[in-house]
Amino acid sequence: MPGRPLFEPAAARLGLDFVHRNGMTGKLYFAEMAGSGAALFDADGDGDLDLYLVQGGPLESQPAGTARPCDRLYRNDLEPGANGSAQHRFVDITAEAGLAGAAGYGMGVAAGDVDNDGRIDLYVTNLGANQLWRNVSEGDSIAFVEVTAGSGTDDPRWSVPAVFADFDGDGRLDLFVGNYVDFRLATHKTCSGPGAAPDYCGPSSYRPEPDRLFLGRGRDASGQIRFQEITEAAGLRAPGAALGAVADDFDGDGKLDLYVANDGMANRLYRNQGPGEGLAVRFVDDALITGTAVNRAGRPEASMGVVAGDVNGDGSPDLFMTHLERETNTLYINEGDGLFRDRSRDSGLGNASWRFTGFGTALIDADVDGQLDLFIANGAVTLIEAQRAAGIAHPLRQSELFFRGLGEGRFEDATAAAGPALGRMRVSRGVAAGDIDNDGDPDLVITANGGPVALLLSTADPGPAQWLGLRLVVADGSRDALGALVGVLRQGAPTLWRRVGTGGSYASSNDPRVLVGLGSAPLAGVEVRWPSGRRERFDAVASGRYQTLREGRGEAQK
Repeated sequence: MPGRPLFEPAAARLGLDFVHRNGMTGKLYFAEMAGSGAALFDADGDGDLDLYLVQGGPLESQPAGTARPCDRLYRNDLEPGANGSAQHRFVDITAEAGLAGAAGYGMGVAAGDVDNDGRIDLYVTNLGANQLWRNVSEGDSIAFVEVTAGSGTDDPRWSVPAVFADFDGDGRLDLFVGNYVDFRLATHKTCSGPGAAPDYCGPSSYRPEPDRLFLGRGRDASGQIRFQEITEAAGLRAPGAALGAVADDFDGDGKLDLYVANDGMANRLYRNQGPGEGLAVRFVDDALITGTAVNRAGRPEASMGVVAGDVNGDGSPDLFMTHLERETNTLYINEGDGLFRDRSRDSGLGNASWRFTGFGTALIDADVDGQLDLFIANGAVTLIEAQRAAGIAHPLRQSELFFRGLGEGRFEDATAAAGPALGRMRVSRGVAAGDIDNDGDPDLVITANGGPVALLLSTADPGPAQWLGLRLVVADGSRDALGALVGVLRQGAPTLWRRVGTGGSYASSNDPRVLVGLGSAPLAGVEVRWPSGRRERFDAVASGRYQTLREGRGEAQK
C-alpha cells in the first residue's frame, strides 16, 4: 500500500471530544483497567452512522451532589459534497436525547431494533445494573427512554459483551449477555507483578459468572418491551468469564450459532439445535469437538475480542480472537463441516501479536480489493514496568496492529503502511467499524481506557466500480435483517460472502450494513440467504452507492 497512509486520525477535527474515565485511585481495582466499547448505528434513520460511547467513572462512593459522568451520544451531521466528497461533524446530543441517565460504570453496548418499529434500540452493559434504552425518535429529533424495568433483561453483575440476533427465527431479536467475574469493591484483592510490585489481578482471582440468554417477545398490550430468559433451559448456563461474543452460522445449517470468548477459560461454541422439549431454541456447546475451545497446544487463552468472517474465501465463517501478550492471537479456519483448525502460526497473525495484549478487532476490507483485512486494538492489563519507571500515569499503553489480507487465510503485517495513527501509544479497548462518511471504505472508532476516543477515517477513496454498499431489511421493512448471508457475485471472480451483523470485537457494535470491496472484478449481482430460510437473487444492484434490499423483493432461488 504505497503512497499516503490508509487511515488518518479525525476525532478532534470532527468534534469527538469524548474522554473515557476509569476511576483510577491507585488501589488497582480490577475493573478500572477493563475499559469500554462503542456503537456505530443510525439513531435517526437518516442514512448515516451516529456514535454511542460508553463511559466509566468513579468506582468508589462520591460526595453527595457530585455528578457522575455518563455515556455520550454523538449525532453525525453528514452533508454530501461535490465530486463525491462529504462534509460532516459529530455533535454531542446526549442530554437532549434523554441519555443523561446512562451513568453506570459502563462496559459494552449492543444496537438492534428490539420491537420492530424501525428505530434502533440500545442495550448497555455495566459493572452493575445493565440498561435497555428504547429509541423513541420522531423525525429529526433523536430520543431514548430507559425501559429496563419490566423488560426482563436486567442483570446486576459485571456484564461485558452483548449480542442481538434472532436465534429462534421468529422475526424478533433475541439478546445474549456475557458476564465476566464476581468483582465488586467488597471482593477486591491485592495482587503483585514481577518483583512483588503491586499490580492488577487476573480473572482467575475471582469467580466467573454465568451468561444469560433472553428471547425477544416484542411489546405487550401496554407497550412494554418484553424478553424471556431461557439461559439454563437452552443450555447456556455454565460460567466462563466472557469478554467477547459473536453470532454466525458456523455449521451451515441455516440457524445462527453463538461463539463466546472467555478470559483464561475454554471458549464455547454453542451450536443452535432449533426447537426442542417445549423450547423455541436450544444449544449444545461443541467448542471442544469443533476445535475452538482451546489453542492448538490444548490450552485455554485470555480471549478478549472476537470476530467472525470468511477470510479464506470458501463461503464458511472463520473465527479470529485476540489474547494476552505471550499467548499470540488465534485464527480458527472453518473446514466447511463445522470443524475448525488453528491456523494462527501459518496465517501470519501469530508471531506478530506475541508482544501485545489485544482487545477490540475488526475484519474490514480497508483497501477495497475484495480481501478482508484485520485491525487489532491493543493495551496491556498489567503494568508495563518501563512505562511505570518513566512516570507514565497509566502504564498500559501499546500500539495497534493492521494486517493486510492476502487471500486463502493468509495475512501480512502492514501496520507501518496503514499510517502513523496506528503507532500512537494508547490503552486501546473497543473497536466499532463502519462507513462513517458513506464514501465506500470502512472507518474505525477506537475507545481508550482512561483516554480520548480515536476515529480513523479510511483514505482508500475507491472509485464507483470498486465497492458495493447494502442494507438488508426483513420482509416488512421494519428492521435490519441481522443474520442474513450475502453473496456478492462478480464476473470472472469468486463470490464474496458477508454476514449481516453488529456483534463481535470487544464490547462494541458495528455498522449493520454490508460494505464490500469489489477489486477489479465487475459486479454481477447479489444472492441473499435470509434468516427466514428464503433465498433470493438481486440483479438490479449498482456499485458505488448504498442501496436497500428487502426480503421478498428479489428473484426466488432454490
